[in-house]
Amino acid sequence: MNDLLNKDAELSQKFLVTEDKKILRGVLDAISHSCDSWYWLVALVIIWAVTEGTTRQMAIFMAFGLFLLAVLVLAAKFLIKRPRPEGEFGQIYRITDPHSFPSGHAARAMAIAVMVSTLGNIWVTLLVFVWAILVGYSRLALALHYVSDVLAGWLIGLIGGLVAIQLFPLFVRLVGQYFPTLL
Repeated sequence: MNDLLNKDAELSQKFLVTEDKKILRGVLDAISHSCDSWYWLVALVIIWAVTEGTTRQMAIFMAFGLFLLAVLVLAAKFLIKRPRPEGEFGQIYRITDPHSFPSGHAARAMAIAVMVSTLGNIWVTLLVFVWAILVGYSRLALALHYVSDVLAGWLIGLIGGLVAIQLFPLFVRLVGQYFPTLL
Protein backbone atom coordinates (compact mmCIF):
# COMPACT_ATOMS: atom_id res chain seq x y z
CA MET A 1 0.00 0.00 0.00
CA ASN A 2 2.87 2.39 0.77
CA ASP A 3 4.23 1.89 -2.75
CA LEU A 4 0.85 2.81 -4.22
CA LEU A 5 0.58 5.91 -2.01
CA ASN A 6 4.13 6.95 -2.96
CA LYS A 7 3.37 6.58 -6.69
CA ASP A 8 0.19 8.62 -6.17
CA ALA A 9 2.23 11.36 -4.45
CA GLU A 10 4.83 11.32 -7.26
CA LEU A 11 2.16 11.59 -9.95
CA SER A 12 0.42 14.36 -8.01
CA GLN A 13 3.65 16.37 -7.96
CA LYS A 14 3.51 16.58 -11.75
CA PHE A 15 0.26 18.58 -11.56
CA LEU A 16 1.57 21.23 -9.15
CA VAL A 17 1.61 24.84 -10.31
CA THR A 18 4.53 26.65 -8.70
CA GLU A 19 4.22 29.77 -6.54
CA ASP A 20 5.90 31.95 -9.19
CA LYS A 21 2.90 31.50 -11.54
CA LYS A 22 0.74 33.89 -9.54
CA ILE A 23 -1.91 34.62 -12.20
CA LEU A 24 -2.49 30.95 -13.00
CA ARG A 25 -2.60 30.09 -9.29
CA GLY A 26 -5.10 32.92 -8.76
CA VAL A 27 -7.35 31.53 -11.50
CA LEU A 28 -7.03 28.01 -10.08
CA ASP A 29 -7.80 29.33 -6.59
CA ALA A 30 -10.98 30.97 -7.91
CA ILE A 31 -12.00 27.76 -9.69
CA SER A 32 -11.30 25.75 -6.55
CA HIS A 33 -13.37 28.09 -4.36
CA SER A 34 -16.20 28.12 -6.91
CA CYS A 35 -17.08 24.68 -5.59
CA ASP A 36 -16.97 25.49 -1.87
CA SER A 37 -20.02 23.90 -0.30
CA TRP A 38 -21.28 26.99 1.46
CA TYR A 39 -21.42 28.98 -1.82
CA TRP A 40 -23.59 26.30 -3.35
CA LEU A 41 -25.86 25.95 -0.33
CA VAL A 42 -26.39 29.73 -0.10
CA ALA A 43 -27.07 29.94 -3.86
CA LEU A 44 -29.52 27.03 -3.73
CA VAL A 45 -31.37 28.55 -0.75
CA ILE A 46 -31.67 31.85 -2.66
CA ILE A 47 -32.92 30.04 -5.79
CA TRP A 48 -35.40 28.11 -3.64
CA ALA A 49 -36.64 31.33 -1.99
CA VAL A 50 -37.19 33.33 -5.19
CA THR A 51 -38.56 30.66 -7.54
CA GLU A 52 -41.38 28.17 -7.69
CA GLY A 53 -42.28 24.97 -9.49
CA THR A 54 -39.63 22.70 -10.94
CA THR A 55 -36.77 25.16 -10.37
CA ARG A 56 -37.63 25.41 -6.69
CA GLN A 57 -37.92 21.62 -6.43
CA MET A 58 -34.56 21.15 -8.10
CA ALA A 59 -32.89 23.70 -5.79
CA ILE A 60 -34.08 22.03 -2.61
CA PHE A 61 -33.29 18.60 -3.99
CA MET A 62 -29.75 19.62 -5.00
CA ALA A 63 -29.19 21.18 -1.56
CA PHE A 64 -30.39 17.99 0.10
CA GLY A 65 -28.26 15.86 -2.25
CA LEU A 66 -25.15 17.98 -1.66
CA PHE A 67 -25.68 17.77 2.09
CA LEU A 68 -25.89 13.97 1.95
CA LEU A 69 -22.85 13.87 -0.34
CA ALA A 70 -20.90 15.99 2.18
CA VAL A 71 -21.82 13.60 4.99
CA LEU A 72 -20.63 10.64 2.90
CA VAL A 73 -17.36 12.34 1.92
CA LEU A 74 -16.62 13.51 5.47
CA ALA A 75 -17.33 10.02 6.84
CA ALA A 76 -14.85 8.57 4.33
CA LYS A 77 -12.26 11.23 5.19
CA PHE A 78 -12.47 10.57 8.91
CA LEU A 79 -12.46 6.82 8.38
CA ILE A 80 -9.42 6.84 6.06
CA LYS A 81 -7.60 9.86 7.58
CA ARG A 82 -5.11 10.37 4.76
CA PRO A 83 -3.25 13.64 5.38
CA ARG A 84 -3.27 16.33 2.71
CA PRO A 85 -0.14 16.89 0.61
CA GLU A 86 2.48 19.16 2.15
CA GLY A 87 1.98 22.81 1.38
CA GLU A 88 1.19 26.26 2.70
CA PHE A 89 -1.65 27.11 0.33
CA GLY A 90 -5.26 26.61 1.40
CA GLN A 91 -4.84 26.92 5.14
CA ILE A 92 -8.63 27.10 5.63
CA TYR A 93 -8.90 23.59 4.17
CA ARG A 94 -5.87 22.30 6.04
CA ILE A 95 -7.25 23.54 9.37
CA THR A 96 -10.96 22.74 9.01
CA ASP A 97 -10.50 19.52 7.02
CA PRO A 98 -6.99 18.03 7.36
CA HIS A 99 -7.88 14.82 5.50
CA SER A 100 -7.53 14.53 1.75
CA PHE A 101 -9.23 11.29 0.65
CA PRO A 102 -11.63 11.65 -1.12
CA SER A 103 -11.81 15.18 -2.53
CA GLY A 104 -15.10 16.73 -1.48
CA HIS A 105 -14.72 19.48 -4.07
CA ALA A 106 -14.26 16.95 -6.89
CA ALA A 107 -17.24 14.92 -5.62
CA ARG A 108 -19.46 17.99 -5.32
CA ALA A 109 -18.46 19.35 -8.74
CA MET A 110 -19.15 16.04 -10.48
CA ALA A 111 -22.48 15.53 -8.68
CA ILE A 112 -23.54 19.05 -9.69
CA ALA A 113 -22.50 18.37 -13.30
CA VAL A 114 -24.47 15.13 -13.42
CA MET A 115 -27.58 16.75 -11.91
CA VAL A 116 -27.31 19.78 -14.23
CA SER A 117 -27.14 17.40 -17.20
CA THR A 118 -30.83 16.61 -16.61
CA LEU A 119 -31.77 20.14 -17.70
CA GLY A 120 -31.31 19.06 -21.32
CA ASN A 121 -29.06 21.88 -22.55
CA ILE A 122 -25.98 20.26 -24.10
CA TRP A 123 -23.87 23.45 -23.93
CA VAL A 124 -24.63 24.09 -20.27
CA THR A 125 -23.95 20.42 -19.54
CA LEU A 126 -20.63 20.53 -21.38
CA LEU A 127 -19.63 23.75 -19.63
CA VAL A 128 -20.45 22.35 -16.19
CA PHE A 129 -18.54 19.10 -16.85
CA VAL A 130 -15.50 21.13 -17.98
CA TRP A 131 -15.84 23.16 -14.77
CA ALA A 132 -15.99 19.92 -12.73
CA ILE A 133 -12.77 18.71 -14.35
CA LEU A 134 -11.11 22.07 -13.70
CA VAL A 135 -12.19 21.97 -10.05
CA GLY A 136 -10.47 18.60 -9.67
CA TYR A 137 -7.37 19.83 -11.48
CA SER A 138 -7.22 22.96 -9.32
CA ARG A 139 -7.17 20.81 -6.19
CA LEU A 140 -4.11 18.97 -7.56
CA ALA A 141 -2.37 22.06 -8.90
CA LEU A 142 -2.65 23.83 -5.54
CA ALA A 143 -1.39 20.76 -3.60
CA LEU A 144 -4.63 20.30 -1.70
CA HIS A 145 -5.18 16.72 -2.91
CA TYR A 146 -3.53 13.73 -4.50
CA VAL A 147 -4.60 12.28 -7.86
CA SER A 148 -6.38 9.36 -6.16
CA ASP A 149 -8.33 11.80 -3.95
CA VAL A 150 -9.68 13.62 -6.99
CA LEU A 151 -10.44 10.45 -8.97
CA ALA A 152 -12.27 8.96 -5.99
CA GLY A 153 -14.14 12.24 -5.51
CA TRP A 154 -15.24 12.31 -9.14
CA LEU A 155 -16.41 8.70 -8.91
CA ILE A 156 -18.38 9.37 -5.71
CA GLY A 157 -19.89 12.50 -7.28
CA LEU A 158 -20.80 10.64 -10.47
CA ILE A 159 -22.53 7.85 -8.56
CA GLY A 160 -24.12 10.33 -6.15
CA GLY A 161 -25.46 12.44 -9.02
CA LEU A 162 -26.88 9.41 -10.83
CA VAL A 163 -28.54 8.17 -7.62
CA ALA A 164 -29.92 11.68 -7.03
CA ILE A 165 -31.49 11.70 -10.49
CA GLN A 166 -33.19 8.37 -9.80
CA LEU A 167 -34.42 9.53 -6.37
CA PHE A 168 -35.69 12.92 -7.54
CA PRO A 169 -39.31 11.82 -8.27
CA LEU A 170 -39.54 10.01 -4.90
CA PHE A 171 -38.02 13.02 -3.15
CA VAL A 172 -40.57 15.42 -4.68
CA ARG A 173 -43.44 13.09 -3.79
CA LEU A 174 -42.35 12.64 -0.16
CA VAL A 175 -41.49 16.28 0.45
CA GLY A 176 -44.74 17.31 -1.22
CA GLN A 177 -46.69 14.92 1.00
CA TYR A 178 -45.07 15.84 4.34
CA PHE A 179 -43.69 19.34 3.77
CA PRO A 180 -45.73 20.88 0.91
CA THR A 181 -44.70 24.44 1.74
CA LEU A 182 -41.08 23.60 0.88
CA LEU A 183 -42.00 22.88 -2.71
